[in-house]
This record gives sequence, C-alpha cells and structure tokens, in this order.
Amino acid sequence: MTHPRPVPPQPRHAGPAPEPAVSQPAPSAADEVVEICRNLIRFDTSNFGGNQGPGERAAAEYVAGLLAGAGLEPELYEAAPGRTSVVARMEGRDPSLPALVVHGHLDVVPAAKEDWSVDPFAAEVREGMVWGRGAVDMKDMDAMILAVLRQMGRDGTRPRRDLVFAFFADEEAGGGYGARWMVERHPEAFAGATEAISEVGGFSATIGGRRTYLLQTAEKGIAWLDLKATGRAGHGSQINDENAVTLLAGAVSRIGTHRWPLEYTDTTRAFMEGVAELTGIEFTPDDPSRLLEELGTVARFVGATLQNTSNPTLLRAGYKHNVIPGAAEAAIDCRTLPGQDELVLDAVRRLAGPGIDITSAHSDISLEVPFAGNLVDSMVDSLKAEDPEAVVLPYMLSGGTDNKSLARLGITGYGFAPLRLPADLDFTGMFHGVDERVPVDSLKFGTRVLHRLLTSY
Repeated sequence: MTHPRPVPPQPRHAGPAPEPAVSQPAPSAADEVVEICRNLIRFDTSNFGGNQGPGERAAAEYVAGLLAGAGLEPELYEAAPGRTSVVARMEGRDPSLPALVVHGHLDVVPAAKEDWSVDPFAAEVREGMVWGRGAVDMKDMDAMILAVLRQMGRDGTRPRRDLVFAFFADEEAGGGYGARWMVERHPEAFAGATEAISEVGGFSATIGGRRTYLLQTAEKGIAWLDLKATGRAGHGSQINDENAVTLLAGAVSRIGTHRWPLEYTDTTRAFMEGVAELTGIEFTPDDPSRLLEELGTVARFVGATLQNTSNPTLLRAGYKHNVIPGAAEAAIDCRTLPGQDELVLDAVRRLAGPGIDITSAHSDISLEVPFAGNLVDSMVDSLKAEDPEAVVLPYMLSGGTDNKSLARLGITGYGFAPLRLPADLDFTGMFHGVDERVPVDSLKFGTRVLHRLLTSY
C-alpha cells in the first residue's frame, strides 16, 4: 500500500492580506436531489428474477454512505451475495409516538439499450428531465428521501417520531431477497413502526382542468400461476385426441378472454366519485367509460383496478413442427381486488377445466387502508402547502409494492412519492417503459413536500 507524501508547508510571502473566505450556504434537499438521483441510476441494479442480475450491493453501499454522512448508523442486510438492503433509524423527539417507515427499492427492471434514445444507465439530463432506468420506478423517490434526510442531518432537525429509512433489494421480483426476507428474518429493524410511505402515489394528473394528486391507499393482490397440460406425445401427422398444446390453448384462451365484472371498493368508489365532481360527468357504476376517458393515460392504472384481471403472459411447448409434445405450459398473471384472492383462484380453476394442473409461482396479499387519519391529513397538508390549489384523491394501484411485506408486521402502508408533473407527460407509461424519465422540477418539488411531511408528522 502506498501512502500519500506529506505536503511541506509553503513559504509565506509578503503582500496584501487575502480576502476573507465567504461562507457558502449549506445545500438544500432540492439542491442535492438531482445529483443523487443520477448517481443511483448509474448503478445497474437490473433484476431479472430468480436471483439473476448484478444485484444491489454497490447501490446499497452508496446509500449507506449518504446515510452515514447524515449522522445515521446504517446497517446492510444481505439475503444472498449481492442482494443487499440498507436500513437506518433517525430518532424522534417523542418516543411515545409510533415510528414511520419511509422506504424505497434499489432494483429496477431490465432495459434493452437498443430500444432507448439514451443509454438507460447514463442518467443524462435532457429537456429538463433526468433520463434512465429507475428515474420513475423508483430511484427518484429514493433520491428524494436521501436528499431530505441529509438536509435534516445538516440542519440538526429531529423528527417528532422515529423514522425508519429502508432501501430494499428485489422489489421487482416480489421481495424474496428484499422486503419480504427482511420482514421474516429481521423484523426488529422495524420495531415500533405502525405506518409506512413509499412509491406510486402522490403524483399529479390533470382531471377536469384541475391538478389532482393521486394518493395510493390500496393495491391489488398478486397471483402468478403456472398451468400445465399433459397429453400423449406423438407424430405431428397423426390424429391425436390427447394433444397437450390443444388442451392448454383452450384453457389459456378461456382465462385470457374472461370478462370479470366491475366491482368497486371504498377506494375506487371514492376516486370515481371525486373524478365525477371534478369533471361534472355523472358516475355510472355499470359503465365508467366516460369518466375513464377524462383521465387520459392515468386510466391505464385506474381502469385495471375496477375489476379482477387474468392475463396469459407466457407459453411453452414442443421443439419441432412434426412432434406433438407430451406437455405444454403457460403462465398467468392474476391481479386480485382486496378480499377476492380465493374467489379469483376458484374462477381460474373452473375456466381452465379438467386436465390442467395449476400451481402458484408467486402470490401476495391485496391491501386497502382508509383515506383518513393523521398521516393522510399530514400528506395532504404537505402537498397543499407547496401547491395550494391541489386536489387530492385516493386511488388503488393495479400493481404491488413492498408495503405488502410490511403489512405482515401490521404496518399500514401508503403510496406517497410526491411529484408535480407537466400535464402532457405520460407519466404512467414510464413505469417499466422505454425512455423512462422524470422532470427535474418535479424532483425538487417532491423534496420540499417530503421535507414538510417528515419534519412535522
């Protein structure tokens, strides 16, 4: 190991006295958030599922350094080599108050570079936006959290209650190496916590000419199913009444074309009624199409939450034109409304029919929590302090978040990654999409909102 050579003292020269140093103001969260977001994107944390990919270790170490720089004591947790989560606790002023978990995930879905206008891991800034995989899902929120807690550390600001900051691995594949593993193996990291905030909520959309923020209070359940049909292998030129491909194709077609009925939970009904009030269009439960048209691209998220869904996503069978295989397989992605997991599974079994074996590849619970209470009030107040004309509505996410895992500890989770967005930006299309990007101004807005929330709640 080489050691740096000491620099000898420089001779003093006569001359005019140097100008006194001008102290620079400490950077704010808004000053740092873009740089942190770009640094996070540059870590390729692609998650291919099944513990395949580069892992989150390098990104987690970077996050741990930022946490330590804010005066916290981060701990790294590895479910498998390279699959790393990091957690740190900031002590509050009032130990009698329950803790709040503020969490994000460090992994991203893969990105095919040839499909993008930019290198998905270069984190370029173009047209006032940060481009790259994870810019929306969800290294933007990770950066906002880190920028805010660093400002709190610099200012010596202590929150009212303990804040547990968690940055998980493996969210994009269900959390088996991340949040779910942490909840099962290290629940003590979340001791005393009763509520949580994380991704896919708090962003704005223009509805009825009004900027409206969607606060996530529910998310659908997940049931990834594997179907297998077994038949009689044989020559492709022969008549075969036990063709596994034919049997499976019928089952997949019935499941994929099934029309699930429209059903409204407390969350989705409140959202649709809110949209009706904003637009002046009557809410007709049997046909919400006119209201959905008013949502623009946000209808992608909301439309899928008004019913259960069952989408075939993979088929696998055979190896040659003239060989009838003895088995055929398919994958089905079911998303279930709160309280309807078993109902959906029973329906899928009936639709599949006899001769189809169905097994679960992955499942997770649905969630629905009240659009009420002190935390909700504080989130709404924090948004309106930065955007006084804001309208805030609850909504259900058609996908899932790590709040599902924390719910197993009795922690009530909300989606709140506040972003004030341009009306013409297809934000919902950025999730897992090509040319993912987030406006710089939106990141700065989000840090201001989060700072208000975390220092006052």
